Amino acid sequence: MLNTYAKPLADGQNGQGRLSLRDQETYVPFEDDELDTTTGEFELSERQALRRVPGLSTELTDITEVEYRQLRLERVVLVGVWTEGTQDDAENSLTELAALAETAGSQVLEGLIQRRNRPDPATYIGRGKVDDLGSMVLSTGADTVICDGELSPSQLRNLEQRTKVKVVDRTALILDIFAQHAKSKEGKAQVELAQLEYLLPRLRGWGETLSRQTGGSGRGGGAGGGVGLRGPGETKLETDRRRIRTRIARLRREIKGMKTVRQTKRSRRTRNAVPAVAIAGYTNAGKSSLLNRLTGAGVLVENALFATLDPTTRKATTADGRLYTLSDTVGFVRHLPHQIVEAFRSTLEEVAEADLVVHVVDGTHPDPEEQVRAVHEVLAEVGADRLPELLVVNKTDAADEETLLRLKRLWPEAVFVSAHSGRGIDGLREAIEQRLPRPAVEVRAVLPYDRGDLVARLHRQGEVLSTSHLPEGTLVHVRVGEALAAELAPFRAGDRLVDQERVGAGR
Repeated sequence: MLNTYAKPLADGQNGQGRLSLRDQETYVPFEDDELDTTTGEFELSERQALRRVPGLSTELTDITEVEYRQLRLERVVLVGVWTEGTQDDAENSLTELAALAETAGSQVLEGLIQRRNRPDPATYIGRGKVDDLGSMVLSTGADTVICDGELSPSQLRNLEQRTKVKVVDRTALILDIFAQHAKSKEGKAQVELAQLEYLLPRLRGWGETLSRQTGGSGRGGGAGGGVGLRGPGETKLETDRRRIRTRIARLRREIKGMKTVRQTKRSRRTRNAVPAVAIAGYTNAGKSSLLNRLTGAGVLVENALFATLDPTTRKATTADGRLYTLSDTVGFVRHLPHQIVEAFRSTLEEVAEADLVVHVVDGTHPDPEEQVRAVHEVLAEVGADRLPELLVVNKTDAADEETLLRLKRLWPEAVFVSAHSGRGIDGLREAIEQRLPRPAVEVRAVLPYDRGDLVARLHRQGEVLSTSHLPEGTLVHVRVGEALAAELAPFRAGDRLVDQERVGAGR
């Protein structure tokens, strides 16, 4: 027997005064179009029957009717199916969906969760419960229904026809947020690719324009389709699919070229033996704030999901003068769409190629263990699950003491910091430095006094164990990479100079 209950969610607005999930006609790009393709917007003529009449509501108090229509956020109802886990897990998932909807520019009116063994293959929540959902949409005046899962094309179509409003799934919602926040050319191309790959299998018959079949040169009804349906022999749907596939192929070529540029920059750092540290973690865990604290990068910091998508790399210096890089990466979320992972694979490779992963966890989140599990799933998809990991619990200034004590028992090796107040940042720097890879080759060399540039490189790229000054030059005992060790080969110290260094140290 199915158990259904409703959990109301607090209304929320992001204050931006824009509609991000607007009703739009589905646009299929031509080959040379440069427009940012939006996710599939499901236009149905019957939706007009549920439009509220402006001016009849008493909620218009301080602003005019025109201003209200321009600034009103999209009003949404959330729907989730609880198939496994505890009730708290299901409610946390729907709460996160509410935060995603608000980030996309919507106002959450209501949240519903249904207990089922598995989602209904036809309508996601079961045929009988769709009528209850339609009644709630009508009573609240909602514009959109957002489902906490990825829906099939048939589920989307059936829900729209029954509720008479637009239906969006979790994947389309995340893609919409990514489209809003992408700033760089690479980020926009990656988001567009993910959107088109999501849209391609969902180009179903939206009205008569996409379902009309045209025949070839047949006669009469039969294969030709009858009067007015004979033509070039291809459906509008097939034409749109071909255009989308052409656009996808072009975007993949562009992203591949951008990937080459990124690999070139990374190879330069590798050649210079500069250790790389990647900051990864759940979205809105404070990764950008932490990067700003450690390096003064000046990256955008905002209390919103997926506020920054473009990776940022900055250099940092250890206490003994060695250089290393810190890279901020795109945030993760539970059930991150596979289209996003594939499209952003070149960006996520910054994590896979790192020497150390700084995994940031939000200490104020109600379920930080689930955050860690979701991040580990994505890291495994890009091949970064075997890298050394430093767990960092952020926002300790806002977390209660009981939660912090529980997390310290759960993760005894973790570092607890507050990027906002700066508490624990020095300890985090020390922990990062201790985990950086050490140069592999140990060398003693005497460098002439006119090679101060080489001495400076040793301090930047190697680990200087000791130095002393001899008449012949500067005697250094260092650990360096193989490339730098080869440059030091002509200056290697003999046994006599090494003995002089030991005698001097004994004095």
